[in-house]
Amino acid sequence: MTRMRIALALLAAAFANLAAAQSPWPAQPVKIVVPYSVGGTVDFSARLLGTKLTEQTGKPFIVENKTGASGTIGVNTVAKSAPDGYTVLANDTSYAMLPALFAKIPWDHATDIVPVTTILTTPVVLVVPGTSPYKTAQELLAAARKDPGKLNYGSGGLGSSTHMNAEFFKKEAKIDVAHIPYKGAGEAMTGIISSQVDMLITASPTAMGQIAGGKIRPLAISGDKRSPAFPSVPTFAEAGLPGYNAMGWFGLAVPKGTPKDVIARIHAETAKALQDPAVRQKIAAQGAEPGGIPPEQFAKFINDETKKWGDIARAAGVKPE
Repeated sequence: MTRMRIALALLAAAFANLAAAQSPWPAQPVKIVVPYSVGGTVDFSARLLGTKLTEQTGKPFIVENKTGASGTIGVNTVAKSAPDGYTVLANDTSYAMLPALFAKIPWDHATDIVPVTTILTTPVVLVVPGTSPYKTAQELLAAARKDPGKLNYGSGGLGSSTHMNAEFFKKEAKIDVAHIPYKGAGEAMTGIISSQVDMLITASPTAMGQIAGGKIRPLAISGDKRSPAFPSVPTFAEAGLPGYNAMGWFGLAVPKGTPKDVIARIHAETAKALQDPAVRQKIAAQGAEPGGIPPEQFAKFINDETKKWGDIARAAGVKPE
């Protein structure tokens, strides 16, 4: 009788494990970790997508801002989380820049984080305070060249996309401006609004509301042509910097070891959410475009971006710290 009970218990456990393995994702709340503060485009994209996925799947998608150390604390949290699809990283262009900026990061950049898909892509925009004397990019560049080191730029922190976007800008424009780091794109935006810094290069969604309110002034935008959201703003090429081609991307990733079927489901649900007309309208209103590319394509894209920004960092004289 005892052996039979043990056998039945083992059989029941096996069926329970099988049922758990076959449970459709998501079967419980999902946490989306944003490694930056509230107010930036990573936060915007995560909350927009999370709201739609909550509606779409019937399970809560909860955004958690885990800031610090240029985003590495949030990324490392996800890298060390259980690979079950219930802790997801909202990452961005900055992720591809980290190896060029830090001599050591606490996870394996090539393997510990698995790309899933993009949420949106967006141009970056050069902005100055609304009270700035500079009305055009040419005026700003002329002032920077006249007094090297006098002007400064804000960023979301060492290793952030706003940091590297500006370093790329400095290289292409051949100017010397000081770096003022903040703890995220949202705080950097506060810095530019309050005239604590002279310029900022950030993703268009981060700047959209403040531009509309007249608190900051756009001088140039990236891309091959002008953005429909900013039709009066010249491209960097039109402003005299044809080699400046920075763009922003924002996506989802999961810890290494996450089952392929879970990754496929996250991708499918995200792609479905990004087809929703209301979601697409909100993305377009921010001067951005919806993503949804397959995991394999996103992985290759991140590898290419990592090489690109590594080359830019070396050419700009930025050394890992």
